[in-house]
Amino acid sequence: MKPYDGVAKASPGQLTSGRVAPPFVAVDGPFLLYRSFFALPDSIKGTVDRPINALLGAVNVLLRLAADRTPRAIVICFGAEAAEYRTALYPSYHADRPPVPEALQWQFDQAPELFDAFGWSTQTTAQLEADDLLGSLASVESVAGGRTLILTGDRDMYQCVSEQVTVMYLKQGTSGFEEVDAAEVRRRYGVEPALVPDFIALRGDPSDGLPGAPGIGPKKAAELLAKHHSLEHAIAGAQEESPRVRSALIDNAAELAHFREIATLRPIEVARPPDRPTDLEGGAQAARRYGMNRLAERLEKAESVTDL
Repeated sequence: MKPYDGVAKASPGQLTSGRVAPPFVAVDGPFLLYRSFFALPDSIKGTVDRPINALLGAVNVLLRLAADRTPRAIVICFGAEAAEYRTALYPSYHADRPPVPEALQWQFDQAPELFDAFGWSTQTTAQLEADDLLGSLASVESVAGGRTLILTGDRDMYQCVSEQVTVMYLKQGTSGFEEVDAAEVRRRYGVEPALVPDFIALRGDPSDGLPGAPGIGPKKAAELLAKHHSLEHAIAGAQEESPRVRSALIDNAAELAHFREIATLRPIEVARPPDRPTDLEGGAQAARRYGMNRLAERLEKAESVTDL
């Protein structure tokens, strides 16, 4: 399968009255909830005496993002833990990931209703993964001439980066965001965004259980792709490499092709989400229902999202 191309050039639709139009934000829901769950103590409990740390942390991150970037809409994406075709290609894919803690699973179940109260939409794919949905939404936005910010912790999403798509990370130890554009992908990986799946196949991805090519680390993976321009061409030109690298490529060619297919996002047919501003009033009411009283007070006092 060809690399996910993130697609489309900028268009006049990006401008509104001479200003850059607000971006669309696509959020990796599992990442955000997991991160919040382990970042905040589970002693934070709500009205039903259950932990609400993941929900509270996720809402605070999204409110900060809404205040900083004033997006036209925020969509939080969920999906299968591991798409069946990916585990069929490599059974160890995601195999070592622990089960979702019960206290977090309850918060996963509550998240769509809570997010909706804030004016944020939730989308889910049962067959594929949240990453595939994130990439598809970014592609649709690009075709419409819009800009997308993808909030995630997954470096697989670097393949979506373009002039119109930026990957955002939460900075460690602060409340800010770090943006990754094409230049930053090249600085970090030494390859263009479109070659990220090839890079992952060669280097491996421990978080997904992909071992990569034996003995080939990130530096050698980038060197091979700079020289050969794709995984296929690197394998085809393996005779030009050292005996060790030649053996790693040729002996594992079929498996490496599978790794690349696993790392490549699959498109999903989606509609472009409509504009939907953050709803502070609805969010405050929901926050009180869940026992997030301090958050509710802050929302009630704010006249707009930029006041948060």
